[in-house]
Amino acid sequence: MAHRFLSSTNRSSTRFAFIFTVSLSCTYLCYTILFCRGTVMSNQAYEGRRCSPSKNAGGKKLLGKLENCASPGVRSVVEEPAARRGPSEVSEPSGAPGGPAGGQWADVKFRNMSVAQRYGDKKLPNALIVGVKKGGTRAVLEFIRIHPDVRALGTEPHFFDRNYDRGLDWYRGLMPRTLDSQITLEKTPSYFVTREAPRRISSMSRETKLIVVVRNPVTRAISDYTQTLSKKPDIPAFDQLAFKNRSLGVVDASWNAIRIGMYALHLDNWLQHFRLSQMHFVSGERLITDPAGEMGRVQDFLGLKRIITDKHFYFNRTKGFPCLKKPESSGQPRCLGKSKGRTHVQIEREVIEQLQEFYRPFNVKFFETVGQDFKWD
Repeated sequence: MAHRFLSSTNRSSTRFAFIFTVSLSCTYLCYTILFCRGTVMSNQAYEGRRCSPSKNAGGKKLLGKLENCASPGVRSVVEEPAARRGPSEVSEPSGAPGGPAGGQWADVKFRNMSVAQRYGDKKLPNALIVGVKKGGTRAVLEFIRIHPDVRALGTEPHFFDRNYDRGLDWYRGLMPRTLDSQITLEKTPSYFVTREAPRRISSMSRETKLIVVVRNPVTRAISDYTQTLSKKPDIPAFDQLAFKNRSLGVVDASWNAIRIGMYALHLDNWLQHFRLSQMHFVSGERLITDPAGEMGRVQDFLGLKRIITDKHFYFNRTKGFPCLKKPESSGQPRCLGKSKGRTHVQIEREVIEQLQEFYRPFNVKFFETVGQDFKWD
C-alpha cells in the first residue's frame, strides 16, 4: 500500500515538473519574441532618422551622420537636390542664424566640433591664410570657421616665420582635431612677406591651398600705422615714416607698412614654389561690402559646400564692418574685436596721391598676374 502511494506521488511530481518546465519555456520564448520585435521596431525608427549610406568613407561617416541625421530640418538641407531649390537657396542651410531653424544649424556645427574633438586626429593644415596684415585675414578666419567642415586654429602660430626650428610635430600639436572630411586651417598674415615661408610650406606639402586677403595698399598702410600708433603714441607722423624725401616724392620702401603693400614682389616669391591655381585672392574691400559673395568664393576654392551665405551676416554701422548673426541658441551677435574697424588717422590728400602713384606699377603687375582687377585707383 505504501509502495503504491509513493509511486503515485512520484508520478504527480514528475507531471508537475514537466508542466512547470514547459510553462517556463513558453514564457521565455514569448519574452524573447517580444524583445526582438521591440528591437527591430527601434532600429526601424532609427533608420527613419538616418540617411542612406554616405558617399564618404572612413572618418567621413561620423561627420556625415551628424550633418544628415541630426534633425529632419538639417537633413533636408543636405539631401535636397539643388534643382528643387530656388537660385538663392542652392547650398544654403534652412537653419542659418537669424532664420527659423537657427538652433538646428548651430547644433550641426557644435556636434561636428564635438565629434572631431573626440574621434578626430591632429593633422597638418590643408589650407593657410598667409596674408596680408590689415587686409581682413581675421574676418576671413572667423567667417570660414563657422562652416561645419572647417576646423581652424584661433591664434597665429607663426610657425613658418618665427618658430620653424620647433619642427612639424610641434606645429601639428597646435592644430585642432579634425575628421577625414574636415579641413584644418590656420592663419598667419606675416607669411606672405616672409622670404622663407613659401619654400617651408612647400616642404610640408606642395598641395597646400593658400588664401591671400589683399586690400588697397595705401589704405592698408594707413590702417597698419593706425594700429601701431594705438600701441606706441610717440612714433613719428605717417608721412615722416612713409617718405625718404616727401618733397621729391621718394617713398621709403623699407618701412614695413609700405613694403607689405608691394604685392607683386611678394607674389613672385610664392610662384616659385606654388601654382597660381593653389592661391585664392580675397578682396578686403568686397569682404566688407559683400561678405557672402567673397566667402562663397572662398568655400568654392576650398572645395566646400556653400553653407555660409548672406543670411549669416548683418552690417554693423558702428564698426563699419559686417558681423555674424547669432544662432537662436546663443547670446550676442559675433563681431570682430575692438581693434577691428578702428577709425583711421587722417592723412593729407597729397600724401595719399603720392603713395597711389608709387604703388600703381606694382598694382598693375599684380592684377595681370592674378587675373583680377581690384580697382584700387
